[in-house]
Amino acid sequence: MTEDEPTKNLPPLGPIVSSAHLVAEGAAQLSEFEFGLTLANNAFHRWIVRGMAAAGYPDLGAVDVLIVHTVNHRDRAKKLADICLVLNIEDTHVVTYALKKLVKLGLVSSDKAGKENLFRATEAGVRACERYRQVRAECLIRSFEALGGDQAKIGELAGALRLLSGLYDQAARAATSL
Repeated sequence: MTEDEPTKNLPPLGPIVSSAHLVAEGAAQLSEFEFGLTLANNAFHRWIVRGMAAAGYPDLGAVDVLIVHTVNHRDRAKKLADICLVLNIEDTHVVTYALKKLVKLGLVSSDKAGKENLFRATEAGVRACERYRQVRAECLIRSFEALGGDQAKIGELAGALRLLSGLYDQAARAATSL
């Protein structure tokens, strides 16, 4: 018996995907990307929830965490539509619910400006974001740097993800018109 005999009749393992039935000929890499994106998205959401819990806010979900950081961004008040646009969240009800929760927790304030509500991080919200930044530096950035954190490669990946998000948005619009 040769070394190759135990594996000679096995099918190729071929792309690592979650849904083999979706792999299109000539686009297996897209299915691999989608599986990697799914894993990364879930891991990222788990991280931000646990990171914010370590920062002292254990009752926040992933969308809540994303929104408090977005509202705190650049210390400017934000409209609901702008928050939805930045985070690419189509369902405004999801964002509205999260904002109400963040206002109730005292992390975000809401002020009327004409017909619009403007949202801004409160002092407690700014402190929560700062504490999260410290947890992030300790738990994530330190590990990233220890692995030789290639900033240029991460920047390229970020750009590619933004470009691909446009393709998925276009595909969603096309599917809606079918």
